[in-house]
Amino acid sequence: MRISSWRIAVLALACLAGQGAQAQLFGDDQARQAILDLRQRFDQSVAAQNRLVDENTQMRRGMLDLQQQIESLRGELARSRGQEEQLTRDLGEVRKLLGTQQALDERLRKLETAETTRTASDTAASQPPPLPNESAAAGEKQDYDAALAVFRAGDFKGAQTGFAGFVKRYPRSNLAPSALFWLGNAQYATRDYKEAITNFRSLLTASPNHQRAPEAMLSIANCQIELKDTRAARATLESLVKTYPQSEAAQAGRERLSRLK
Repeated sequence: MRISSWRIAVLALACLAGQGAQAQLFGDDQARQAILDLRQRFDQSVAAQNRLVDENTQMRRGMLDLQQQIESLRGELARSRGQEEQLTRDLGEVRKLLGTQQALDERLRKLETAETTRTASDTAASQPPPLPNESAAAGEKQDYDAALAVFRAGDFKGAQTGFAGFVKRYPRSNLAPSALFWLGNAQYATRDYKEAITNFRSLLTASPNHQRAPEAMLSIANCQIELKDTRAARATLESLVKTYPQSEAAQAGRERLSRLK
């Protein structure tokens, strides 16, 4: 019985030792596999992260390119808006010039008949001395008509030269007030408002009873309005209404007064 028990014990120990060795071997294999799996997942994670970095880099480059395109479009839009605003201003100036031209043409049509029949009675109460001879009168009329023809053609710079030369050559002519009137209108058309005012005032000073005097005073007010001098324009219009109450220019002056702020 003792021998058998001892053998049984030895066999049992041998079995236990074998099982322990197998268990240790099995545990090492699992650990290796776990390490391999972990390394594989780590490599996959690193690869995925690298792809994300590359994609992020490409995305940033794309965003930079897009931002540059946006800035370029903004610049083009700003330039386009600037050109559009300039075109709008130019169009406004053209319309304004056309309006001035039409107003001058209308005024010229109204006065054209009177201009062709102008006599010495169109001047101030104190008449200038008579012309020395018929040829001088003919020469004055010819120069005056030539300047007026230039004005009618729309060459306002040329008309200024013609009428200014006429006033200088024939300061005592009965046509000098009319020449001053059209000289002022030609300067108004070219926006030389200050010089236009000077010549309209010269007409009023030399010939306050001239039939163009009311219109000259109205033209002075128009020049002052263009120069943004509303106070002076109002004073001129009030003087026009008071001095020449029955004239067409005074009626127009009343309308302008009602619109001035």
